[in-house]
Amino acid sequence: MFDGNDEMNYDEEPLPEESSNRTFIMVAGGMGALMLLVLACIVIYMFVIKPGQTATQLSQQDQQATLDAQNLQINQALTATAQAQPLASATVTITPSQTPVVAQPTDTPIPPTDDPATATVAALQTQVAQSTQTIVFTTTALPNTGLADDIGIPGIVGILVVLVAVILITRRLRTSPAN
Repeated sequence: MFDGNDEMNYDEEPLPEESSNRTFIMVAGGMGALMLLVLACIVIYMFVIKPGQTATQLSQQDQQATLDAQNLQINQALTATAQAQPLASATVTITPSQTPVVAQPTDTPIPPTDDPATATVAALQTQVAQSTQTIVFTTTALPNTGLADDIGIPGIVGILVVLVAVILITRRLRTSPAN
């Protein structure tokens, strides 16, 4: 509020300094340590693990190239040997075998029915038989989409536990008395 005095009073005591927030410092230190640990792991991977993998891969490629060259030489030698030898002409004589006699179908006449009830029942049975022969498409499998298909139920339960832990820890940190 303005009390009509333009002069500021600079002789007042300064505001008390806030107490140190020990929780914030511990969390910030933990995150900093985690960052340093991640950086150390990246450096170790870049300078120790990756060169070893590259060297192993190169040696395997060299071994494969050597095997391919040896196989090529062997194939060329075998081809030259096969071309140098004349082909032996062999004649194969197949003896005929006895063919069994197969029973031939005969035409069996169906007696005509003059009863209209029997003809109606026969027509209905024919329609039922034809309707059961039609193909009805149904789905047999569920699509592979969504979170549960990617990480599964144990992964979802794990994420749930982690998120509940984060909620409980933040509530605990907010309600703890500041030192």
